[in-house]
Amino acid sequence: MPPSVKFTKEEIVNAALQVVREKGTAALTTRQIAAVLGVSTRPIFTYFQNMQQVQEAVRQAAQALYHSYIKKGLEQVHPFIGLGEQYIRFATQEPELYRLLFLPLAPGSESKAMEEMERTQNLVLEFLQQIYQLDEAAAKQFFRDVWLVAHSLAALIVTNCCPYSPEEIRQILTSVSLSVCKACKEIPEFVTNHLDRDTLFRSIIEKE
Repeated sequence: MPPSVKFTKEEIVNAALQVVREKGTAALTTRQIAAVLGVSTRPIFTYFQNMQQVQEAVRQAAQALYHSYIKKGLEQVHPFIGLGEQYIRFATQEPELYRLLFLPLAPGSESKAMEEMERTQNLVLEFLQQIYQLDEAAAKQFFRDVWLVAHSLAALIVTNCCPYSPEEIRQILTSVSLSVCKACKEIPEFVTNHLDRDTLFRSIIEKE
């Protein structure tokens, strides 16, 4: 009798990721994972007690991949624009994993977007304070405002509704990043939310 085929936990998680990438989260079942591996479902339960544990392992693997994209963005010449571009790139290259992390998986289900936003903020906040010379409150505002724009663009991309080219997306991210950074550094009331919006907009409009 030939020896049974053995797989590592990592190989099983990678097979599960492949299922999600190709067919979406709804298709993630032990049978689909086993089909990718070419075995029965038994090896899966060598490492996992149930599908909930498999799903959590897939989520953690998707998070690790997403964080690798974010770290690449922070290595670019303009780090925060780079972060936004890498966020968009993750959505473009890994749409089903993006859905898993950031969008509701079924009608009426909760989105994990805000949890992931907080994780990303914790990952980059100290870096933003150093590179842009912002205090913690300003860095959080800067991150939140630009991330919301990047998230909106990414959601349009994964739902096939984005009308913008990569160059147009880069321009949007650049203009928003510059505007928010300038506001955080030059208008103290912008961060404390004690802003006289009418007066400020009027002064900008009336400038020659």
